[in-house]
Amino acid sequence: MVRADQRIRIVVDAMGGDYAPSEIVKGAVLAAEKTDVEVALVGPTDIVEAELAKYDASHLPIGCIRADEFIKEGENPALAVRRKPNASIAVAAKMMKEGEAEGLISAGPTGAIVASAIQYLGMMEGIERPVIGGAIFDPAPNTVVFDCGVNIDCKPYHLLTFAVVGSVYCKKLLNITNPTIGLLNIGAEESKGNQLTKETYRLLQRSGLNFIGNIEGNQIMSGRANVLVCDAFVGNILFKFVESLGLFKDSAGRDEKRDLGGGLIWGVNGIVRKLHGSSRAPHVAVKINHVKQAVEVDLIGAIKSELTTIIKEIKL
Repeated sequence: MVRADQRIRIVVDAMGGDYAPSEIVKGAVLAAEKTDVEVALVGPTDIVEAELAKYDASHLPIGCIRADEFIKEGENPALAVRRKPNASIAVAAKMMKEGEAEGLISAGPTGAIVASAIQYLGMMEGIERPVIGGAIFDPAPNTVVFDCGVNIDCKPYHLLTFAVVGSVYCKKLLNITNPTIGLLNIGAEESKGNQLTKETYRLLQRSGLNFIGNIEGNQIMSGRANVLVCDAFVGNILFKFVESLGLFKDSAGRDEKRDLGGGLIWGVNGIVRKLHGSSRAPHVAVKINHVKQAVEVDLIGAIKSELTTIIKEIKL
């Protein structure tokens, strides 16, 4: 929820990413110049303030929040978050928890971002696993995929919640009133697939969502399904295959509305966005604005409302 009588405040992990803190700070300045948003940069204040001093930012709504440590790529995420409570991503997540910011972005290690978000913000009621996904096919702009990279070993209920997230994504960000839901599978028949897909099929049938059945590989970009549901083992392979074919462009070449939801850690109780580790300043600025928009359309409230309705529908 946005704090009363104040502009939306986005907390930025200034130490996350391949080009941190220089490109992260520069991106924050660009965002503050172009967007009605307040930015809080988290990291060692001497380092972050030195970077900020390179710009004429004294008139901009940008502040620095002290964090003496940061988490490096390769560290065990869960252990690092526990052992480094003053790491930049942990401090940023704490600010969200305490209502000092409405959104968070980081280009740091995905595991550390997810672990911090879960530890300090928790999961939404009714959602057991965080999920990453979005529109990954430029030839099929109204088709989104969940999960693209977090949950390899899933249960049917997890895939149901991915479908809910995808449905809200399409409604709120793509303006699709009644999104079609497809289960990514090896055949169209209900009996096809492994135990996970068979049980998920039956659960989706009872969900009240606009479930249209299984979607095979040759139908992925047909536009038949607005939401493709799968576990991350399948989804991540699909995403990287699409990247290899040049069917997916970064945000510089994508429609802003379609790209708005990509990279969000869906399911945690707050707007948290993961940036690519190689993000440069223009990309950082765009993503800060995306987080602001996600707050404005109340994605968290929409998911909670939809999930409550579906749980009643399937009588869980």
